[in-house]
Amino acid sequence: MMPPPGWYPDPHAPHRQRWWDGTAWTEHRRAPEAPATPPPGGGTGRTKAVALTATGVVLAAAIVTGAVVLGGGDGDGTTTRTAPTTTPAHTPGPPEPTPESSTSEPSADDPAVVEDQLNGITFPLLDGWVRPQHVAQDDVVMTTDGTYDCPGGVGLCRHGMVVSRTVTENDEKSPEALAKADISEAADEAYDRDSLGRELHGGMTSHQVVRSGPVAVAGRAGFLVRWRVTTAKGPGGYVQSLVFPSSVGTESPVLVRYVFDAGEDGPPLADMDRVTKGIRPFGDADTGGGVGSSIGPTH
Repeated sequence: MMPPPGWYPDPHAPHRQRWWDGTAWTEHRRAPEAPATPPPGGGTGRTKAVALTATGVVLAAAIVTGAVVLGGGDGDGTTTRTAPTTTPAHTPGPPEPTPESSTSEPSADDPAVVEDQLNGITFPLLDGWVRPQHVAQDDVVMTTDGTYDCPGGVGLCRHGMVVSRTVTENDEKSPEALAKADISEAADEAYDRDSLGRELHGGMTSHQVVRSGPVAVAGRAGFLVRWRVTTAKGPGGYVQSLVFPSSVGTESPVLVRYVFDAGEDGPPLADMDRVTKGIRPFGDADTGGGVGSSIGPTH
């Protein structure tokens, strides 16, 4: 007969207890319950003797185990498992989950996720991207790793940057109208003149719309516009403005700007789509495209 479910000495670690579910060992483990406090007046020698005796019982219980034959294994159709033969420890019932047996989905604390707490969303942190460090610009959620001397001969540049903002100073709520209105400013700040008036790339000489259309983001219908920007110095780059309604609070529009250098040193252009696809509301790791997920951006 199989031993009943309960806490037993762990056959691989006699100093700990392990949960037996009635058929097999689980990954739930705990420290043995502390022994009861000896009654007042007990001698020191007696206390030590009791402790040694208890330790001997635990070790003996760990050693005295039985081999239970179960069906469904390999070879001759049997599998041997070591099962407890002692009386289960106190505290019946299923154990509480432990960190080593947890199967929960990754949270916003996952190292591969970046939080935007204001807008209630998370971004996937792709290979080659890092959380912002020593970045003067506001609202940056991630950048490519490292810096380089800007082509314009002044300042330090980064090959890629993603910025997340809340649109609050505009009565317009249409993602399409907001994205189309923002793309020019985004391109100017990235490749023409920065906030300090510097031409980090020698100034912007022209642009071309390479993508524009509706797209689903975090289960909401949004809109994006992407430009290919040509600069006087350096390879230029790509700028994208993405707008979608927030899923929290007043559902104010969320604006996400992407700035990617062109050329072999810039990040893969496909990372724009990977980041967009990976945006999730807080606590909803399984949310996909949702509403409008079948809608594809058009050229």
